[in-house]
Amino acid sequence: MTRSVNAANLLTLLRLVLVPFVILAILDGRHTLALALFAGAALTDFLDGAVARRFRLATPAGAWLDPVADKCLLNGVFVALACAGTAPWWLVGIIFGRDFYILAGAATVMLLTPVRQFPPSFWGKVSTLVQLVTAVAWMAGSVGQARVMLWPCAAFTLWSGIHYTWRTLQVLRHPGVAH
Repeated sequence: MTRSVNAANLLTLLRLVLVPFVILAILDGRHTLALALFAGAALTDFLDGAVARRFRLATPAGAWLDPVADKCLLNGVFVALACAGTAPWWLVGIIFGRDFYILAGAATVMLLTPVRQFPPSFWGKVSTLVQLVTAVAWMAGSVGQARVMLWPCAAFTLWSGIHYTWRTLQVLRHPGVAH
């Protein structure tokens, strides 16, 4: 059995440690620093998965911690951007609402059924990518590009929440079938 304290999980923890520094840099108007820290955090996201796969260091703790670190980073960035008056609060509400909705749904399903696996979906990954591009555009001070990304970001975020609902209903209707 692989230990939970390993190189892959330490990279994930480093991403969590970087979150408040990214947020503070945004709030202080230090966009270049915010982008550099965000890039470092994104690099840990790439490396933790690569290291876990390459050296067979995947653990249940890492499988749980990785998406938590991702959400803390991206949601923290959007809250900081809204606090700085850059991103609209309604977009933050959509992003947080979708994440809360998915977590509440997963908790309910786990409480009432034997289903325990909730793998990421294609649309969830697309939504995260669009959120990432939107956040980077705002941090980079490319307000025009960020505004162009605003509606696709909202749309993909909402669509991924709908897709998770559909996929979960399919799993509940047909347990054991890959969706």
